[in-house]
Amino acid sequence: MIDMRVRPRLQWLLQPIGRNLARTGLTPTMLTFSGLGVTVAGAAVIGLGRPALGAGVAAFGSALDGLDGSVARATGTESPRGAFVDAVADRLGEVAVFTGLAVAQAGSRRVVLLIVLALSGSLVVPYLRAKAESVGLNGSSGFMGRAERVILFSAGLLSGLVEPMLWVMVVATWITVAQRFFDTYRAFDT
Repeated sequence: MIDMRVRPRLQWLLQPIGRNLARTGLTPTMLTFSGLGVTVAGAAVIGLGRPALGAGVAAFGSALDGLDGSVARATGTESPRGAFVDAVADRLGEVAVFTGLAVAQAGSRRVVLLIVLALSGSLVVPYLRAKAESVGLNGSSGFMGRAERVILFSAGLLSGLVEPMLWVMVVATWITVAQRFFDTYRAFDT
């Protein structure tokens, strides 16, 4: 929802940032991989038992990665290849932060189970969108997109409310999975 509704309203801010970053010689791919590297570093910090610091680092990595599209538009280098690389980097970043959290929470079976359920839902959400779009349908329904997951994950770790955050993540991502599945399934009839 944030990507669909908020990001377009922030173009007045994102476009100048993209132009300025492009002037420095940074490419969209550099930002994608830099963002992924910072996110993975944050995941390692989470795994070392510093969840709030790690969440802050990982959120900064996600923000860096979120600027790759602005640079691509500023340089006229938007491409399906770049979108593909960005999507893969996004999934790798999600796997990394949830893995770091699982390492940090290894003593609690219930929390590790919630992490597995949250991560699996987080991976199925964009998969359903990609499958729907591959056959020409809109697969973006639901309210738990990547930006919402990053915000919720970061807020949970920064506040120390890890288990409540995971419960919300599990429920919200799996509701989004159901929404995307049924919306796409019904769209085949039209």
